[in-house]
Amino acid sequence: MASPGHSRNPVLALTAIAFIVILLASMFAWTGGWLTPGRISGSGMVDSLQDKTGKIFPGFRRAHAKGICVIGHFDSNGAGSTLSSASLFEAGSVPVIGRFNTGGSVPNGSDAEQIFHGLGMRFTLPGGEEWRMALDQTPIFVVSNPADFVALQVATTPDPATKQPDPAKLKAFLATHSETQRFFDYLANTPMPSSFANGTYYSINAFRFTDAHGVTRFVRWQFEPEQPFMALDKSRAASLPPNFLFDDLLERMREGPLKWRMVLVPANPDDPADNATIAWSGEHRRIEAGELVFDKMATEEEGHCRDFNYDPLILPKGVSASDDPLLSARSAAYSVSFKRRAAEGPRPDAMTLELQHKGEVQ
Repeated sequence: MASPGHSRNPVLALTAIAFIVILLASMFAWTGGWLTPGRISGSGMVDSLQDKTGKIFPGFRRAHAKGICVIGHFDSNGAGSTLSSASLFEAGSVPVIGRFNTGGSVPNGSDAEQIFHGLGMRFTLPGGEEWRMALDQTPIFVVSNPADFVALQVATTPDPATKQPDPAKLKAFLATHSETQRFFDYLANTPMPSSFANGTYYSINAFRFTDAHGVTRFVRWQFEPEQPFMALDKSRAASLPPNFLFDDLLERMREGPLKWRMVLVPANPDDPADNATIAWSGEHRRIEAGELVFDKMATEEEGHCRDFNYDPLILPKGVSASDDPLLSARSAAYSVSFKRRAAEGPRPDAMTLELQHKGEVQ
């Protein structure tokens, strides 16, 4: 009598194995965007940035290419634990390495041409956990999904003859994307900080926070400066030195640490948690969770911020992604950008050369 193990049909067994392999391959291909032409992959987003610039700067990030490292710590007061069990919110201090950056893909461009500010941070938490954040100076984003991001890059690609975007293409895009027009209006009508140090930095996307009792809420957050706000005179920006934002940061660091308050903003019942183009309006609960302190500044290589992605989906326990489609897209695009620049080899960044010229580094 045959044993149970030998009674199975070998053809059926091989068929089952083949089905599992095909299923796994299909899932991988779908994640890469290969089976769904309408789905934008990380490579597609990065390609759109490269095509818009028309030039690749080997070894540099494909966006926010110009930046510098800052080192410090976050001092939690424990109040954030009412929303999340994340260890960042336990009372105490954890180290953080950040990267201030301007917008754009040109690593040595003038700050006046790329004055959109960003801040990436990597918090080292107990138990080997990390929390990485990619924050912007605006509370809203320019588009709500990856496909529109790529379409916007196409619509704003400079014409080779005029060196400016085609007005007709941009007008056509804005006619069907009121959220992008709203973002442009925000930039045009809102005072812009004159420094990296006196601006607020926003999570933009909402995330799920889960507390120690298993209660989950949608939350956005922001880092509000303790340095007094001063508005940039946009009419004079072009006449300022090419590295005026970075020069200013260096001078401020010489005078002492720079500080921000972390403020958590839980969603109200009607707030959208899956659309980063919509600001949450009306009264909201605000929880001040602690103080961010930067007391050292270094080049990207020496400060250990060059070779890290500020992937918004590297999260600690107690925090998880919302259904915002931009989160997975940003994560994928950052990974592709990292792999491409790593294969090209690191290059001395513009700020390394600038600080060497000033005698700040060797």
